[in-house]
Amino acid sequence: MAIPTYEQIMLPLLKIAGDKQEHSKRQATEKLANEFRLTDKERRVMLPSGKEELFDNRVGWAGTYRKKANFMEQTRWGFFKITDRGMGLLKQNPAKIDAKLLYAYKEFKDFITPNQKIIEEEYTPGSPEEMLGTASLHDH
Repeated sequence: MAIPTYEQIMLPLLKIAGDKQEHSKRQATEKLANEFRLTDKERRVMLPSGKEELFDNRVGWAGTYRKKANFMEQTRWGFFKITDRGMGLLKQNPAKIDAKLLYAYKEFKDFITPNQKIIEEEYTPGSPEEMLGTASLHDH
């Protein structure tokens, strides 16, 4: 299986938080890796920078984008829980959560800079670090 994009991680991550309990990013990442049936080799794939595992980075960005849309909140360093808005979205039973859906929320729109083109059809679903790493590889 391919390593899921941060957008593919968004809904399962919100569902983990749907029990209204506090969760650690570390435990959520492990649960998601199991849910996506990632192999040990897939879990060890690194970003082009070599400083972080790709899957962990994507889970991090899925969480950041969810927090910026006010679906989840950080309760303390490395821990999060769902917000009322997040519960409301889960009750709507969305088929997926992606950047286009998040862009409908003012808080997320305010977070995204005008230079980020996440709304265009031909955007790269990688995390910002992945896009920077790819750009630096092609700039030489």
